Order: sequence, then C-alpha cells, then structure tokens
Amino acid sequence: MKKFVTASVLGVSTLALAACGADETATADAANANPITAEEVEAAQIAWGEGIVAIGQTFTEEGDFSARAAEHIATHYAYGDDATVLFKPTLAAEDQFREDDAQALSYFVGTEGTEDGGFAIAPYTAVRWENNGTVIDADGDMAVAMGNYYFTGTDGNETKVEYSFAYEKDDAGDLKIVLHHSSLPFAAN
Repeated sequence: MKKFVTASVLGVSTLALAACGADETATADAANANPITAEEVEAAQIAWGEGIVAIGQTFTEEGDFSARAAEHIATHYAYGDDATVLFKPTLAAEDQFREDDAQALSYFVGTEGTEDGGFAIAPYTAVRWENNGTVIDADGDMAVAMGNYYFTGTDGNETKVEYSFAYEKDDAGDLKIVLHHSSLPFAAN
C-alpha cells in the first residue's frame, strides 16, 4: 500500500508541476542560479551590526538618526519588497511584532508614549555574532541563522541576545531579512 500511495503522490506532484506557468519556473531558475551562501549570511550580519552602530553614532553626533535608521531598515529588511517580514524585537512586550517599516523604525529610534525607547540609539560601539548554525534550503533561496549576538555599550560591557534571522534575496541579489526574532537569555529565578 505504501508504494502505491507514494507513486500516486509522485504522479500528482508531477502533474501539478507540469501545470505551473513558465513565469514561476523562470523565477525558480533565477533563484537557483544565484543561491544564498553562508558567507553572504555572515556578511549581511556584519553589515547589520555596523548599521546599528552607525545609527547610535549618528544620534550621539546629533545627526538625522531617524533617516539613518530608515536607510538601515530599507537596506536590511524586506519591507516593501512584496514579502512578509516577521519581526519580533528583543525589547518589545506591549507591541511584540513589527509588521511594517514604520513600526520597525519606532523600535530602532523610539516613539514618545510607547514602550519604544530607541534600541539602536543606545548607542553601541560594536555588534558581534556567534552563529550556532546556518541552514540554507535546498534551492538556496532562503537561509536561516540562529545564535547569539553581543552588543557592546559605550561602557565596554556586552549584552548577550539570542536571535533567529531568515534571509531571502531581493531582485538585485541582496540579502533581505524576512524573519528577525531576538530575545534576552532565560534567567532562572
């Protein structure tokens, strides 16, 4: 019975694949032609951390830190790219999820009357990553990384944060974040 079911499922799958349009096949072929690599994920992580440092530095220098943060979000997140971005920031309890770039901006630079104090304007002098692992799907069109990242404050102390990020490539071939979940490590009472 198992062999028959497997053969039937394969037959249906083959018919379904044959029914797919040429546009979908071309999109899949384009993604497979330029698969995501672990090195690209690491480079995206470093660039993201440097962007967080730059936002805080711009704030400290009394520059337009909101514009710098908006640029950071546009560069690193897939908002506006016809993708859903799942963003659960570290320091968010009341408004846990940030469905659009305006909500992400509020988290990064703060909004009066909300829980958003401006995570990225702390400021930080460095961000370092320790990946526990990176998984790239078989087609190479999505990568997921998980581990700890450390934010160094101006006093030299590091704050350890746990993270999971997922990346996809945009039409220009740049990695964009489609999942960002981070949290402080569990503290036993």
